[in-house]
Amino acid sequence: MTAALIQQNSHHWWNSRGMKRFARHRLAMMGVFMLLLLTSACIFGPYLLRYDSLYIDLPARFSAPFTGDHYLGTDPLGRDIAARLLMAGRISLLVGFFAMVLSTAIGTVIGVVAGYYGGTVNSLLMRFVDAFLAFPSIFLLLALAAFINPSPVMITIIIAVTSWMEIARIVEAEVKSLRERDFVLAGRMLGLSNVHIMFRELLPNLIGPIIVAATLTVARAILLEAYISFLGYGIQPPLPSWGNMLNGAQQYLATAPWLAIVPGIAITMAVTSFNFIGDGLRDALDARTDPA
Repeated sequence: MTAALIQQNSHHWWNSRGMKRFARHRLAMMGVFMLLLLTSACIFGPYLLRYDSLYIDLPARFSAPFTGDHYLGTDPLGRDIAARLLMAGRISLLVGFFAMVLSTAIGTVIGVVAGYYGGTVNSLLMRFVDAFLAFPSIFLLLALAAFINPSPVMITIIIAVTSWMEIARIVEAEVKSLRERDFVLAGRMLGLSNVHIMFRELLPNLIGPIIVAATLTVARAILLEAYISFLGYGIQPPLPSWGNMLNGAQQYLATAPWLAIVPGIAITMAVTSFNFIGDGLRDALDARTDPA
């Protein structure tokens, strides 16, 4: 069987059975709806609001939600919570997405190389993975964040650097199960280079597990950004993120609880959406769960 035939069959299966399975997954479809709603609000919402995220309305300080012109209330400086929430959503979602892209790329390359070559190469690379996993990721993340300029780009990079190991393990295991297949042996007999076999023949057959892992990585990256920003090592004010909005709300939990509730709900929606979508993709791409 050739790699092209495998890819064609897999692509056909996804377009027919897989898509139907995903569409029948209620939680996954709920996740898609929530994510589309949240993303659309973050993209277009700021243009529909009366105030921008930096406008200071001192007379309206600590306004409660749904009172006056500030739909979700205001913060201690009188800034509109809705405007800050949506602008923060842009940053948090972008950090999560690009951290996922970068960590997926790193993990995929290391996993493919380790799984394909095996032997000493596999041992060295997987011990490297184990070394990263030996450190609690949150402490490693905080240690890196403490020594860098906490810009969105740098926060994205350090989240990616601490999030690629699980993807590497998944890809390495999948490649080890595929490297002795007929299409790989045929490629070697035809004189194809190892790089061609790894990234043109093997990698397309790993798209399913990689997509599922990448979806869950976005949720994890959003949580990590919120965590380090909440602790003061992440995105710095006046640039808003959901994490530093929670940080600024700590001392007002008793008097102005909406300052924490609003960004908390946004984080919960985003993370839950990606987790639901990841679960749906996992079921849709798993042929073993498809009825005969």
